[in-house]
Amino acid sequence: MEYTVKALADLAGVTPRTLRWYDRQGLLKPLRTTEAGYRLYGPGEVDRLQDILFYRELGLELAAIRRILDDPAFDRQAALQSHLGELEARRRRLEGLILTVRKTIDETRGGSKMRDEEKFEAFKRNVVEANEAKYGCEIREKYGDETVDRANANILALTEEEYSQWKALGEEINTALARAVRDGADPAGAEGQRIAALHRRWLSYSWEAYTPQAHRGLGQLYTADPRFTAYYDGEVPGCAAFLRDAIAAYTGEQ
Repeated sequence: MEYTVKALADLAGVTPRTLRWYDRQGLLKPLRTTEAGYRLYGPGEVDRLQDILFYRELGLELAAIRRILDDPAFDRQAALQSHLGELEARRRRLEGLILTVRKTIDETRGGSKMRDEEKFEAFKRNVVEANEAKYGCEIREKYGDETVDRANANILALTEEEYSQWKALGEEINTALARAVRDGADPAGAEGQRIAALHRRWLSYSWEAYTPQAHRGLGQLYTADPRFTAYYDGEVPGCAAFLRDAIAAYTGEQ
């Protein structure tokens, strides 16, 4: 079956303008165009649009989605399994937050008093589960189950203050990366090395032991895996590559 722009837009719950924009961006081309200039989409385009909307739901930018879908190694079945895992993890995270809110409401009404650890457990677990759903397979393959399990346990064991420091440090790194790339800074220069050192500090909250080799390997993964790249390049393209190169220079000095 073939769909016009309007028919496909209605089917997918998007606007015709969105489909035209996807066409101009090279993200979703029509199967063919009639002599009258009408775009027509076939089954393959319908499936690709579904994939696009799945990735948009996960927060990826259009450029990152196009790179993923156009990769000759793209495996739709594997991608769908990954989407399912992420959505199930989201459901678990929401259930944990709902339980925490209910306990907090009960406490404010004079019910059972929550331990301080309980007040933040759901937030920390959400971070762990979100990372596991997105990057777990790749990280476990690179570093092994035992290492990843220990890192997750370290995050869950953070105190309220440590957790806040860890999150703030991550935000500081992202802000500094965006500024450095905009300014055309050298990854091996003073600012690049400062960012790499901040990244090492950030890792120390979850890593039990630091090695330059492992740090450098993680930096390489930031550009090798499009999902990591999409995370760091979300605001300013080039941040993932800058961080990789900064880490490479930093670990070369160890």
